Amino acid sequence: MARVLVPLAQGCEELEAVTIVDLLRRAGVEVVTAGLQPGVVKASRGVQLVPDTSLDNVLMDEFDMIVLPGGMPGARNLNEDSRIIALLKKMADKGKYTAAICAAPTVLAEAGLLVGKKVTSYPGFLDKMDVAGMDYQTGAVVVDGKVLTSRGPGTAMDFALVLIETLSGKARRDEVEAGLVRG
Repeated sequence: MARVLVPLAQGCEELEAVTIVDLLRRAGVEVVTAGLQPGVVKASRGVQLVPDTSLDNVLMDEFDMIVLPGGMPGARNLNEDSRIIALLKKMADKGKYTAAICAAPTVLAEAGLLVGKKVTSYPGFLDKMDVAGMDYQTGAVVVDGKVLTSRGPGTAMDFALVLIETLSGKARRDEVEAGLVRG
């Protein structure tokens, strides 16, 4: 079974965080939510999220993917945490998946993971950055090798479904999506 880390920073976008965790768990993926500090995380709209653990408790654990929810100031808080930057680099060095949505792809850029990659983000974030060879796209979800990015709260479900397909295959994605009654 795939294992995914979702770090939760104060001020994260709750719709993105909860959608990603919910859909991955529906697919049978083991998801570990980890707060940057111990205790409750107050998301950008005031929703209180209770992480499974703290980031310090899982820094040495193995994961197949790390997924960064966006939101502000959540993405900035992720970006300013040296543990997150080091973890992203370690994941990439091991050939693992790194994924981010909304403003959080800027954290992937800070870690040096977007050089020469096709990417997307919430408008006004990555498209304003000068990253060597980065090819900014406007699609809902953009996948380039082991890097997956998405636009924002409105694309969170599409993003989570692509994460499922990446980790567990198209049949599992289709099964989860059918249960959501999207259309």
